[in-house]
Amino acid sequence: MRKLIVLGALAALCAVPATARAQNSGDVQGFGGFTVGTSTFGSALSSTFGGRVEANLTPNMQVIGEAGRLADIQSPLFDLLHEYATVGVGLSAFYGEGGVRYLAGSPHSVVRPYGEATAGFARLNANVSGIPEGIAAPIVETALTFADTTRPVLGVGTGVLIQAGPVAFDVGYRYKKISAGNAIDSVLNAGNDFHINQVRVGVGFRF
Repeated sequence: MRKLIVLGALAALCAVPATARAQNSGDVQGFGGFTVGTSTFGSALSSTFGGRVEANLTPNMQVIGEAGRLADIQSPLFDLLHEYATVGVGLSAFYGEGGVRYLAGSPHSVVRPYGEATAGFARLNANVSGIPEGIAAPIVETALTFADTTRPVLGVGTGVLIQAGPVAFDVGYRYKKISAGNAIDSVLNAGNDFHINQVRVGVGFRF
C-alpha cells in the first residue's frame, strides 16, 4: 500500500512532456519537521518526514510530487486521555500527493519565496498501545486493520527556497486537510476532518 501511495504522489510528474523534462531542470528533496495543532492548536507536537520530486515547467512554475508520513493526527482529547489511562489510541497517516508550485524571483536568485497547492490521498493507520499481552492483544490488532482506510487529502503551503549551487534548502509551512468521511478512523477526531499544520525543513539536490 505504501508503494501505491508513493507512485500516486509522483504520478503528476508523468504528465510533464518528455521534451519539457529534457529542457528543464528540477530537484529531489528530503524533508523533516513537526506538526502542531493537528485538530486544534494546543495539541502536542509530533513528527513528519518524507520526500518529493520537483520538475520545472517554466522558470517560475514547477510540478511536484510528494510522499510522507504524519504521526499522531488524532484529536488532542485522545492524547489527554492517554496521560491518565494505561491504554493509548493513536492514528498516523502515510500520504502521497501531486500539485504545482509558484516560485517568485529569478531562477538565479539565492532566496526565492514560493506558494503551492497539492491534492492526493492519505492512508490512515490506527494503533493501540498499552494492551496487556494475551488473547485480547492480537484480536485488537487484527480489528484495527479493518479500520485503516484511504482518504482524500488537500494541501497548501508557503515558504522560502534558499539556493546554493546544486544544493537547495527549503524552509516552509504546510496545511493539509484529510477528509474523514464516514471512515471508522474519524471517531478519533470526533467525526471531523483532520486539519494538520506542518513546519518543516528540506534539503534538495538540483539536476
